[in-house]
Amino acid sequence: GDLKFGRTVHSLTEAMCRYKNVKFVFISPEELKIPDWVSNFLDEANIPYSTASRLEDVIGDLDILYMTRVQKERFFNEQDYLRLKDSYILDKAKMELARKDMIVLHPLPRVNEISPEVDSDPRAAYFKQVKYGMYARMALIAKILQVLKLLFSMRIFLCGCPGVYICVPIPAVRFLNTLLWI
Repeated sequence: GDLKFGRTVHSLTEAMCRYKNVKFVFISPEELKIPDWVSNFLDEANIPYSTASRLEDVIGDLDILYMTRVQKERFFNEQDYLRLKDSYILDKAKMELARKDMIVLHPLPRVNEISPEVDSDPRAAYFKQVKYGMYARMALIAKILQVLKLLFSMRIFLCGCPGVYICVPIPAVRFLNTLLWI
């Protein structure tokens, strides 16, 4: 899909590099290929990757397929968007080419890049992905609120602002980080 402008792809690539035995296959049209800064990052980290322009050519080798949509708002020219928007549509026929244990993820919302017929496939994990992401954000917010409640109850003044309980200058970030693990 859109690897050039897809922030989720960039973040996921950086996060996955923390694990061993990771290899990326970036599938996109030339106009939406992964930016140089991402490929440079992977080169410097000695993380193997390859590129492909056709999903059908590589889907059988993938453990995880992370789909993204072609984002209309990123194009200056509507003709380019119209030409590329249907480049990669995952449907039942393409899923037949995939491994039986491959997982399909997507940051949602989708437009038309995943056919609704794929939703019932047991390998389609994007709805679970959204649900688990919601739980992770809820846990982070709850933890942050616990820390803020603790700071307010202790009447801690960060950065010496009179009457301001929470004012976080850069040096206080370490302090808050340690409180997050209380």
